[in-house]
Amino acid sequence: MGKKSRVKTQKSGSGASAVVSPKEMMNLISELLQKCSSAAPPAGKEWEEYIQIRGLVEKIRKKQKGMSVVFDGSREDYFPDLMSWAQENGASCDSFTVADFGAEGYGLRATRDIKAEELFLWIPRKMQMTVESAQNSVLGPLYSQDRILQAMGNVTLALHLLCERANPASPWLPYIHSLPQEYDTPLYYQQEDVQLLLGTQAVQDVLSQYKNTARQYAYFYKLVQTHPAASKLPLKDSFTFDDYRWAVSSVMTRQNQIPTEDGSRVTLALIPLWDMCNHTNGLITTGYNLEDDRCECVALQDYKENEQIYIFYGTRSNAEFVIHNGFFFQDNAHDRVKIKLGVSKSERLYAMKAEVLARAGIPASCIFALHCSEPPISAQLLAFLRVFCMTEEELKDYLLGDRVINKIFTLGNSEFPVSWDNEIKLWTFLETRAALLLKTYKTTSEEDQSMLEKPDLSLHSRLAIQLRLAEKQILEKASASGRAKRLHFQKKQEEGALLPRYEESDIALLENTDSDAKLPIILRKLEEVEEGQEIPMEEHSPFLNGEKAMYGTNVEANGGKVQEETQKVSQDVDSALASIGISNQHGQREVGNLSASRTEDNPKENSE
Repeated sequence: MGKKSRVKTQKSGSGASAVVSPKEMMNLISELLQKCSSAAPPAGKEWEEYIQIRGLVEKIRKKQKGMSVVFDGSREDYFPDLMSWAQENGASCDSFTVADFGAEGYGLRATRDIKAEELFLWIPRKMQMTVESAQNSVLGPLYSQDRILQAMGNVTLALHLLCERANPASPWLPYIHSLPQEYDTPLYYQQEDVQLLLGTQAVQDVLSQYKNTARQYAYFYKLVQTHPAASKLPLKDSFTFDDYRWAVSSVMTRQNQIPTEDGSRVTLALIPLWDMCNHTNGLITTGYNLEDDRCECVALQDYKENEQIYIFYGTRSNAEFVIHNGFFFQDNAHDRVKIKLGVSKSERLYAMKAEVLARAGIPASCIFALHCSEPPISAQLLAFLRVFCMTEEELKDYLLGDRVINKIFTLGNSEFPVSWDNEIKLWTFLETRAALLLKTYKTTSEEDQSMLEKPDLSLHSRLAIQLRLAEKQILEKASASGRAKRLHFQKKQEEGALLPRYEESDIALLENTDSDAKLPIILRKLEEVEEGQEIPMEEHSPFLNGEKAMYGTNVEANGGKVQEETQKVSQDVDSALASIGISNQHGQREVGNLSASRTEDNPKENSE
């Protein structure tokens, strides 16, 4: 599956090479759990906390050296067994084989011509590792008594994978043997590789991923050693951080939602063979056939014999690909950068703005996205910015004026500005905000391009720099787009152009450039990365609530400098507006802490 499969295969066997005092190890584990479970550090101190947590983890890893269970031989040695096992269990194996595609890693190669939309791959349920199969395994007794496992299916899958890996008679051993023994997720980065991401929008997701993984490892290490229901688990004798990191990465890069056997709800699963497919742009072509009780995949396009077979992972950003899949997709049409925006509660017009936003179905403090495509903002963000920049009179018009309900429906429609002044303000804000965010990076785009040309750059450093550069390019496009729009509407204003009038039949339309957006804004599905999601307070419990906590993303953009940046952006926007003869009547933007879980439309890898 992409570059995550490009790993160094360990050649050593299993067994401990050092004797470690159980008390000494438990003390280190307790220290790690306490450190990872403490309240979030103050803004700007996240890197310092990461260094401390990583230091404890490295101490533990050093004492556990040689204790992890690994398989002899290379990964590709086990592919014939994987194909034989799949065929014996009723999977389709006559249209493809597993092959090495160089920089893309291992994938599926067509062994015959395959037509677009042709069903070429199916995997029956009995081959899949699921939360239900975990409950029916040696892990079942512990699962029935531990609320964390019951609430977090991905944690259950990770431990299920480890237990089955240690079982010589496991029915899933041909699949487990075929998995990478290492991954390219940030959990495997060296400290200097992670440091390359400092100042990026993605860095806090990376730091939180490491902290959450370390916290969960410490919790389950203690649980396995002390809980009566864990007495028969193979992990009791050997459960290293490297083991858990491997299991977490295996699940994070591969897990998907499938329906339960009765179809009443969804569960999480690892789907052998199908998870070997690499990603390309396109549409989701995988579904679940309840009648035949199997996962089915049709061809995304025509494939000739010996061509690589691709599937579409979903509309993921490159930050999601790098953090949760371990690769960077160069031609990602869905790339985007998170941006936090909020109306300050101390602003005089806060109540009016919050009410207009509420009527449009948008919270007063949100996380949005700037997109790599044009326009860089969604209908929701356009609506938010219009309200954000409204004067008191304009707010009254949208609260008390004629046809107020109809007007609310046009807030996200690019064809119907509130006023020329309002349009100039919002695009000036976007231009200035994006330019300010660009200043927080420690390198320029040109410097990043130069670094990427170095032939001796490690894979993980390259991924970090590619992600950093992609963020800057999106911000540069957004700032340029904001400037172009500002100049366009300034010209409209100078020419004395009349504002477009909407007809009664137009009120339910949003942006006219996207058929999917031609819905009332209050009915439109929120975008990925929680665009339009209210910003809640950060969790301080040892585990985040819900299933997505395993790979939680406690986001504080640009290393916790949001509050400082929003103050400065307010001043810069005021200055910019003043320079073009417009007064800005809104105050400082207030941005709270965020503890967010990503939403997925991707049936391939629903990772958090």
